Amino acid sequence: MPTPRSFLAIGLAALAWNLLGTMSFAAQYAMDMHELAKTTPDMARVYGQMPGWVWAVFAVAVGAGTLGAVLLLLKKALAVPVYTLSLAAIVLLFAQNFLATDILAVEGWDAVLVPALIFVAGVAQLFYARAMKARGVLR
Repeated sequence: MPTPRSFLAIGLAALAWNLLGTMSFAAQYAMDMHELAKTTPDMARVYGQMPGWVWAVFAVAVGAGTLGAVLLLLKKALAVPVYTLSLAAIVLLFAQNFLATDILAVEGWDAVLVPALIFVAGVAQLFYARAMKARGVLR
């Protein structure tokens, strides 16, 4: 089956989205005490108490998402399991954020908006990659 005309645009949008996530991870991970002082005291505490494994899961989520987008653009079927890994890491990351911290008490329901958007984008990318694999575009 031929490659859909929208394939390149969707692939580049997925790559741009995931690169933004990678930049967000790098910026948050690199925060020093001076940068933390610019946030609210509650948010500084949340960041300061984040366990190392959560940072690793965050890195896997954005790294696998970016790799998945590259593999998608290269028309590699490996994009599907890589996107699956990214989505699993997203779920684990946000489960920890909402169940093991008081971020909802600190930020309110506004704290749910960006994670929900990230989750929906992850699901959409995985479904798109699966559809392209089923159509024979990804090999």
